[in-house]
Amino acid sequence: MSASPDTSDTSDTSDTSDKQAAILDKIRALGPTLRERALDAEREGRHSDETIADLDATGTFAIGSPAEFGGDELTVRQQLDVVSEVSKWDGSAGWIVWVGASTNWIPAGSGARVVKEVYAPEWVGPRVAASSHFPASRGRARRTGGGWIVSGGPWTFGSDSLWAPYTNLGCIADDGEGPYLVGVQVPRDELKFLDDWQVAGMRATGSVSSTLAQDELFVPEHRVVDFRDVTGRTLDNGLEGSLWKAPTLGWSFSLMAGMSIGIAQGVLERFLERSAGRPIRGTTYKNQLEAPLTHLMLAEVHSKIQSATAMTRANAEETDRLGALAAAGTSADGEYMQKFSARVLLETAYAAKWCAEAIELLQRNSGSTAIMESEPIQRAWRDARVITLHGALNLEALSENYGRLMAGSQPHKFAGITTLDRFAPPPVPERRS
Repeated sequence: MSASPDTSDTSDTSDTSDKQAAILDKIRALGPTLRERALDAEREGRHSDETIADLDATGTFAIGSPAEFGGDELTVRQQLDVVSEVSKWDGSAGWIVWVGASTNWIPAGSGARVVKEVYAPEWVGPRVAASSHFPASRGRARRTGGGWIVSGGPWTFGSDSLWAPYTNLGCIADDGEGPYLVGVQVPRDELKFLDDWQVAGMRATGSVSSTLAQDELFVPEHRVVDFRDVTGRTLDNGLEGSLWKAPTLGWSFSLMAGMSIGIAQGVLERFLERSAGRPIRGTTYKNQLEAPLTHLMLAEVHSKIQSATAMTRANAEETDRLGALAAAGTSADGEYMQKFSARVLLETAYAAKWCAEAIELLQRNSGSTAIMESEPIQRAWRDARVITLHGALNLEALSENYGRLMAGSQPHKFAGITTLDRFAPPPVPERRS
């Protein structure tokens, strides 16, 4: 087994730290408004265009956009703090920002023409949306003169598609040598959005399904890319920064864990705010914050959130470091990348679990009024649990895969954007006697 590469920090963040600080200040100023609007957004099943514009004005939708097109191109570690801060005030808003930042690698992996189409025009809101990039995709794509014909659908879980200029749809293609996944960049006005986002949590994300506006759609050649080329970064995108060389799973899932952390931090702050002077029924305590049972609970909550935070920050920093190494032409080897990617997935699932558990402790100690629809704690409780149910965060499956790697075996082979096969080291040739 090869040794992991040196873990010293090689990234230079001085040119983006001031941008990050300004964005965080604006989010904190907007935060109370996000929380105030959250109930109406839940009832509508989506955030208002006003909220999207207000988030855009803070700079949150530019944190992972290319510098060549006016984006801030923050490091993954810096993006993590932004996602957490938004999530602290409203989990659904944090989800929208997470998707808008962490899926920039999809258009960036689709070639320079797609990059220009997505990022060059003026736009208010997230630039990026993606839907149904899984083997069960109902979308189909077949080659035709000068491009592709796309059909099928619907495409499910289209987070950000209500506001993004393009949505990248997963489709199955087959040129006669077996099916494979392609990513299809489709303009917003060629899609029809379904009113099917009736869910237990993250209600305001508007992660609706979509269909084509017509039965079939002609898509130019450059907008349909074999997803193996996207994940393998085989196409020139014309972008200079090391962010575009950073591991995509490290980028996406470090930021995903940031959502859980931010939501939990927000609930902790809300609990401390509403518990001052509140009596505990069944005891003689007149102030919940003076009770030893509260102190013990808070210590457990702190430990769960802090553990999730420490792991996630380390993964974000390592993602940035590996991006810088790759940009310098000294990429880590496949064995290390495979294990790192498996680790990020596993630790994101644990971060989501621990933060959800911390929130449940806080809610359980908040009294019956914490179930009121107007109370942010109950909304955060539901939102945090939805993160743990994301299709990519099957804790038991991720645990087995990482345990296999620890024991010297290969993980399960499966199709999709979280497959670990693409990092697998080449097989060792058999020795002949």
